[in-house]
Amino acid sequence: MGAALRDGYRQKVFLMTKIDGRTRDAAGEQIDESLKRLQTDHVDLMQLHEIIRMEDPDRIFAPGGALEAVVAAQKAGKLRYIGFTGHKDPAIHLRMLDVAAAHGFRFDTVQMPLNVMDAHFRSFEHEVLPRLVRDEIGVLGMKSMGDGFILKSGVVSPIDCLHYALNLPTSTVITGIDRIPILDQAIEAAATFRPMSAERVAALLANSATVAATGTYELFKTSDHFDSTAHNPHWLG
Repeated sequence: MGAALRDGYRQKVFLMTKIDGRTRDAAGEQIDESLKRLQTDHVDLMQLHEIIRMEDPDRIFAPGGALEAVVAAQKAGKLRYIGFTGHKDPAIHLRMLDVAAAHGFRFDTVQMPLNVMDAHFRSFEHEVLPRLVRDEIGVLGMKSMGDGFILKSGVVSPIDCLHYALNLPTSTVITGIDRIPILDQAIEAAATFRPMSAERVAALLANSATVAATGTYELFKTSDHFDSTAHNPHWLG
């Protein structure tokens, strides 16, 4: 990415990245490493990554915590906007927002799972999305297919998943693209998307209700499969 950005594309993109550090020192080092690897002097959005534990907000907002590094980097022109990501439980996202508010801080964006199965189990759509819309915080929807696990249920297609996510009040829908056919799929979803009728949304939700009820296909909520900081705790600092 750094090589491509260096060759004239930096001004054509909205560039975002994520850091795992929970301390000022760890976060500061990761910010500078990201800029070096991306070969740029700033990113447009820096996100505090994997807010998946109830104690994460406390660590980040504590004296000497990661927020100090991120705010300092923003003041230095190394980043424009500040957000956070997480995939585990809407209660943790809400606590992050509450702790931020208690410290007089407002996030610019929040990244979270938004998909047709989320509506039935620990729902970010129902519990977090309305607050973000109300507070005019940017919404980044991810895991529309849950890294393919949602598709294994056999009750929805890739285009159904993308259209459902696009139909929500999001700022953008993030979809992983690792080969050309998947890029073509994303382009098709965007080109064919039209606001969905209430009946169509209800049909998708009804069709997925039974298989989604226990989070079986949302492994990012119910297992540590997606928890990179659990597998690499030293990243937290």
